[in-house]
Amino acid sequence: MNKYKRIVLKVSGEALAGTNNHGIANDGVVAVVKEIKQVVELGVQLGVVVGGGNFWRGRTCEDMNRATADYIGMMGTVMNGLALGEGLTAAGIKNKVVSSLAIDKVCETYFLPNVNKYLEEGYVVIFVGGTGSPFFSTDTCASLRACEIGADAVFCAKAIDAVYDSDPATNPNAIRYDDITFDKIIADNLKVLDLTSVAMCREYDMPVVVYSKDEPNGIIRLLSGEKFGTIIHK
Repeated sequence: MNKYKRIVLKVSGEALAGTNNHGIANDGVVAVVKEIKQVVELGVQLGVVVGGGNFWRGRTCEDMNRATADYIGMMGTVMNGLALGEGLTAAGIKNKVVSSLAIDKVCETYFLPNVNKYLEEGYVVIFVGGTGSPFFSTDTCASLRACEIGADAVFCAKAIDAVYDSDPATNPNAIRYDDITFDKIIADNLKVLDLTSVAMCREYDMPVVVYSKDEPNGIIRLLSGEKFGTIIHK
């Protein structure tokens, strides 16, 4: 039985790229929309934070001022959020795209009382623009929004299928965790989430579930009680 009333789902930009591996592709959007629809049908109130890695990763841009690079990345998340919103609308799912950046001709600006009202009314709320400030990842945005709206948990669909003690792509003996504490992630400097995000979730006792973006029907299976990926807890 589903124990969650309200959650935040972190969707990577790469998920929206589908088989293209860059930009936005219809197959990627449709796949994400299909999973979101299943969550809505469960009666769960859903906020979605979308990344921008299918367009741009500010932290890897060494030839540009970091703040500028991060703002470019934030605008990439706006493009992704608009595409996802259109996909949800086409599937008959009511939604609102809200931005941390003030771009009122494109979508409305984030305002917490409005967001809570939309969630209560059954809208999927898509958070774009990151935190609105440079030097923070969309992981941190997901944690921040989850704490602000009083979510029960954050679900992070990532390129990796769980939390490991090292990179399993380079270390075949990497240890996989079914569950792990925020303290251990910080102490061991594990890179699966931005450490700012981890520290915030630890402070506000916000559980995080990390699982593969390629896991079939991943979010709905997790909400139904199936165990895979990694649960991060206090």
